[in-house]
Amino acid sequence: MMKNMLFILGFLFLGLQDMSALASSRKAVEGVMERTIGHLPTNVKWSIHPDRARGTYFQYEAKGGKLFLKASDPVAVCHGFYDYIKKQHLGLYTWNDNNIRLPEHLPSVTETETVSPFKNHYYFNVVTFGYSMPYWDWNRWQKEIDWMALHGINMPLALNAYEAIIARVWKKMGLTDDEINGYFVGPAHLPWMRMGNISGIDGPLNADWHASQIALEHRILQRMRSLGMKPICPGFAGFIPKAFQRIYPNLHIITTHWGEGHFNNWMISPQEPLFKEIEKAFIEEWEKEFGPNEYYLVDSFNEMDIPFPEKGKKERYEMAADYGKKVYEGIHAANPKAVWVMQGWMFGYQRNIWDQPTLEALISEVPNDKMLLLDLAADYNKFIWKTDFDWDFYKGFFGKQWVYSVIPNMGGKTGMTGVLEFYANGHLNALQSAHKGELVAFGFAPEGIENNEVIYELLSDAGWSSHHLDLRQWLRDYSICRYGAYPSSLDRFWDGMLKSVYGSFTDHPRFRWQFRPGRQRKGSFMFNDAYFEGLKAFAEAADSLSHSRFYRNDLAEITAQYLGGKAELLTYQIDSAFVHGDTLQAALLEKQFETALTGMDAALSHHPNLRLDRWVDFAGKAAKTPAQRRQYETNARRLVTIWGPPVDDYFARIWNGLVGRYYLKRWELYFNSRITGKAVDWQTWERNWVEKDKDPHYAPARTDIVTLAREMMKTY
Repeated sequence: MMKNMLFILGFLFLGLQDMSALASSRKAVEGVMERTIGHLPTNVKWSIHPDRARGTYFQYEAKGGKLFLKASDPVAVCHGFYDYIKKQHLGLYTWNDNNIRLPEHLPSVTETETVSPFKNHYYFNVVTFGYSMPYWDWNRWQKEIDWMALHGINMPLALNAYEAIIARVWKKMGLTDDEINGYFVGPAHLPWMRMGNISGIDGPLNADWHASQIALEHRILQRMRSLGMKPICPGFAGFIPKAFQRIYPNLHIITTHWGEGHFNNWMISPQEPLFKEIEKAFIEEWEKEFGPNEYYLVDSFNEMDIPFPEKGKKERYEMAADYGKKVYEGIHAANPKAVWVMQGWMFGYQRNIWDQPTLEALISEVPNDKMLLLDLAADYNKFIWKTDFDWDFYKGFFGKQWVYSVIPNMGGKTGMTGVLEFYANGHLNALQSAHKGELVAFGFAPEGIENNEVIYELLSDAGWSSHHLDLRQWLRDYSICRYGAYPSSLDRFWDGMLKSVYGSFTDHPRFRWQFRPGRQRKGSFMFNDAYFEGLKAFAEAADSLSHSRFYRNDLAEITAQYLGGKAELLTYQIDSAFVHGDTLQAALLEKQFETALTGMDAALSHHPNLRLDRWVDFAGKAAKTPAQRRQYETNARRLVTIWGPPVDDYFARIWNGLVGRYYLKRWELYFNSRITGKAVDWQTWERNWVEKDKDPHYAPARTDIVTLAREMMKTY
């Protein structure tokens, strides 16, 4: 009762009177805590005290065996609760496990306060909705929202059900159900259709899908809002079925091109009045279904050319300004309080297109407080493109609100990569910049999640810090939370990682054997002697850490990563043997290669997430009919392999079932073809695997993961 009274008094301090909202938020916070530790904690007392002077903050102390916590909002309460847990080494809540156990008598802590240098904390990438969660159910979504709250996220994307709502709008305008659903792609490919990149892959959609997504989005938004989150919902970006020309014969439709011209979609010209009309109608229909919303995402030019005259021409900037004006006016007409959110990936990726005057013109007709730019990729500025940071190049984004962000993952790849030091402290560059401007949020926008968990744990802490983080001390604390102890071998593990994969940033980390055989000369992993020595050091810790589920899960992944590097080295040796005509040596090396990948597959079977069957099962369970099940499972298998085609092997995940039944089988065909001289029809084999293969359920390894790891690392 005292906890609830504190909560209510905290909100009354702000002058809020909506008791149902108070009750909803109280229940939401209690739900996060209860699901995190397995029961509702009676030794945690918490309240909410908004404070404009401090902004986004939490404060706590522990005395007499109880934790007393107050914060600016419900998410800050959850994050403060989790911060105490981590600071006391009481466990972690992650995508692959949760080992948090609160003692009955909590450890004492003097009063501690954390004030975030950012008002908001952003999360997700548009394509995360394809690479990780196209087929998620509510149970998985609930776990993710809990993860967000504990990690201090209050501004996530919430893009489900876009197709269901836009279908209503288009049908009212005269399109048929067949014209509408025939335009849509399979669920795993929807993000790229929404951004105007693709059409015609694994569709159509159906009424069952639309209904399920509407029901799911209701639950997602209700939970996010009850926690005080500010969800960013989809707006209309201009992409339409070509069938609109049946109704509007004179409508100016632009054919878009993406992926070196291999894919296309269709866009209403920004000059067409219908563009603004659909934008307004969409938001009205969205809010009729889901209630008022503040933030709407509209991206019309992602990785594509723009339909404006060449740089330097007055007409270019006038057209860009007119486009921005029309998008904003459409949003504003439907909801005057709404903010237009736009991704900024292309500002760094295509700086040859997006010069300063073009961006300034595009946003010039939008009020500063009604636009939020997502500067997605500071890590790409620094390590891949090697350019000025976007906020410096664009002079603080010309007065608009913006989000500092990184993209630690491309395509959902599960390989290790990322400069941990930069993720710990890179945001200080933005906070200290003369072009900081209206920097209002910190974010991370991985294209795929459930990988490289250390990065996201680090980023969630960094986003609440305005001072330099000591990375080595942080890694020590993180490891103790994760495994319960820190043997000396973990020092050698982190040394090896920081000198290899976690001291470098690779755009698309893939082993050579994840590409179609014979196509790629070299993989893109940053592995060296330090890498292998570090992974072996991790395995040595089994004597003291094997009781930990986290350790055993991580050992499964570590063993696979170790064997993956050794397998890549073997591909070069096999090629050399063939070049020198030593077929006997080649055959011996091929056997070693096959054993390594088989060992990888076995090791990964011990991991709760790194399995193809889990991905395919999510797709199958989303279906209502056998035909839908075949469609969704095919769509799921396509994305993780051939993608389109032609974006072959882009997904490149190190998963049980994918390693053993796809990558290994391709290389066995390749080895055989070099003996027989008969070429392999790769496209046919890959297409048959995608479209005709049965569910590749994993086979659990009979060998204990510790024994398997030791055997494999001794062999290789």
